[in-house]
Amino acid sequence: MAIFKGAGVAIATPMKENGEINYETFEKLIEDQIKNETDCIIVVGTTGEAPTLDDDEHLEAIRFTVAQAAKRVPVIAGTGSNNTAHAIMMSKEAQKFGADGVLLVAPYYNKATQNGLIQSFSAIANAIDIPCVLYNVPSRTGSNILPDTAAYLGKHVENIVAVKEACGNISQIAELIEKAEGSLDVYSGNDDQIVPICSLGGIGVISVLSNVAPKFTHDLVMKCLNGDYVSAAKDQIRCAELVRSLFCEVNPIPVKAALNMQGYDCGIPRLPLTEMEEAHKERLRKAMVEFGCL
Repeated sequence: MAIFKGAGVAIATPMKENGEINYETFEKLIEDQIKNETDCIIVVGTTGEAPTLDDDEHLEAIRFTVAQAAKRVPVIAGTGSNNTAHAIMMSKEAQKFGADGVLLVAPYYNKATQNGLIQSFSAIANAIDIPCVLYNVPSRTGSNILPDTAAYLGKHVENIVAVKEACGNISQIAELIEKAEGSLDVYSGNDDQIVPICSLGGIGVISVLSNVAPKFTHDLVMKCLNGDYVSAAKDQIRCAELVRSLFCEVNPIPVKAALNMQGYDCGIPRLPLTEMEEAHKERLRKAMVEFGCL
């Protein structure tokens, strides 16, 4: 059974001026996401600035999100690492806090072989009892989870149940779905490819766009799942410039700026990420106004 179908928000982690996590704003973000029909909350992933949170902050953000969501929607915790032992520890803690699943990014920088990916993901999954979602994002990790590898894991490791696909290669994703033979759910990891991936058999998106347009993103996926691809395709095109603007600087720089524009006190990203450049901020503001989310 799928952890969720629809639009899961890769939620931003709001920060105070002093850099600490702003839990008052975090509560508002979670509540507004649930109110606007987000189907799942994915916490402390890339958009949540996991690379610059220490372990205590990372785990507290997971604990807080699980408690705030209170089983109204599933919570998937980002616990992946390029250190398998560390990923196991974080995944075990996420399970203790009641997370409904974990998101495991491909090991970055050390660039494991496909055999290394199989062994690492298997070790993490076998250490816990909750579902695991693999996260394939070669542009960030330098490591591509190939279709044969993902399909093997889906068929041979019981609680590896899904893949967030952000490779950007529709042909590769089609091959993955073919070879997985139903053993893996596939979520789009790119907001500009929701409709194409759902048309191939994907069941939703893990979305940055959902931070600023949760109801729209949920409805877009539901149109796909209900077979209304004509309307869904129009919506995919309608949000195209907003999506481009949300990625005109590296994520999550633009989405935090967008949330600030919407009145949430999200602060700016931690270094080495910086505040959004003014010219890009104006482009984003214009796109948000034209789309209707500002």
